[in-house]
Amino acid sequence: MHGVRRARQSKEALEAKRRKEQSKLRDYLALTDDVLTRKKRNEWSREALHATTQLLQVNPEFYTVWNYRRRILINGVFPESTPEQIKDLLTDDLSLTMEALKIHPKVYWIWTHRGWCLNNVPSRPGISDDGDPRGWEKELWNQELFVVEKLLDADPRNFHAWSYRRLVLESMPVPKLETSELAYTTRKIESNFSNFSAWHQRSKVLSSLWSQGKLDETKSKEEEFDLVHNAMYTDPKDQSVWIYHRWLIGSGDSRDILEREIAIIQSLLEEEPDSKWCMESLVHYKRLLLRNHASSVVTSTLTQDCIKLLDQLRKVDPGRRARYNEIGKVVVIPNCVF
Repeated sequence: MHGVRRARQSKEALEAKRRKEQSKLRDYLALTDDVLTRKKRNEWSREALHATTQLLQVNPEFYTVWNYRRRILINGVFPESTPEQIKDLLTDDLSLTMEALKIHPKVYWIWTHRGWCLNNVPSRPGISDDGDPRGWEKELWNQELFVVEKLLDADPRNFHAWSYRRLVLESMPVPKLETSELAYTTRKIESNFSNFSAWHQRSKVLSSLWSQGKLDETKSKEEEFDLVHNAMYTDPKDQSVWIYHRWLIGSGDSRDILEREIAIIQSLLEEEPDSKWCMESLVHYKRLLLRNHASSVVTSTLTQDCIKLLDQLRKVDPGRRARYNEIGKVVVIPNCVF
């Protein structure tokens, strides 16, 4: 709209707009008063349910109304409904929340209600010989994973959607292979290295695979280092890459890995001499060498390196000067625990 002259509105048009907004506000306040009055009376009727629908369509951030809606369903509507009707009601609520998410994709209460709906899907009627007793659950949870992927296609860094994705994966009646989730995070990361939520999800999946012995930790970590090195050199200013790298290093028990990674970061710093994250990482990893491998390294050299790097950090990142001063106090203490 730059360079486009704003059209002047007549006094009559402005007054009409004001009256319309006041009318909408009065309607909203009246609807809110009606719903909260019904809630206070513990009313569980379908009329109350309809009133919450109207209110939530106007204001889906009203978490009290979402809570009230669930109580209406549990106490009033579900007891008088068949399993098929309950499924239909929950499907309607999934549609309600989807419409809300299109406009408000980062509202906690909408995601919470969506998860509640799926967790309350009734089992398919009948015994196993007549069909799968968890057929409805499988159908809706599988659809939900597809929905979340579409939402993450629209906004790959929506951490609400990533958190909800973990809920879906944990709740699916037929678990999805964790290796396929690892592949999914790879695609998201390779399309945008700055996707912190994808890196975080990757760390969750890898930790699970390693703890279960489904993936060789040593070998896969080397592959992760290759991935993160590529990201570091592509965008050395992106903090998500450095945080993930720090997670890979962990407590720094391996001197060889620490020294290798220090050398790689030092090389990058020569190309990016003002890189705050390079300097911070070098200080952190050299401190790990001092803490874990003091008997096999030149502590005086490492200490002086840290002091010089902290001095550079005070210049390139003056807003955190006090933090670097505190780190400097610890660095100069021999055999310190930090």
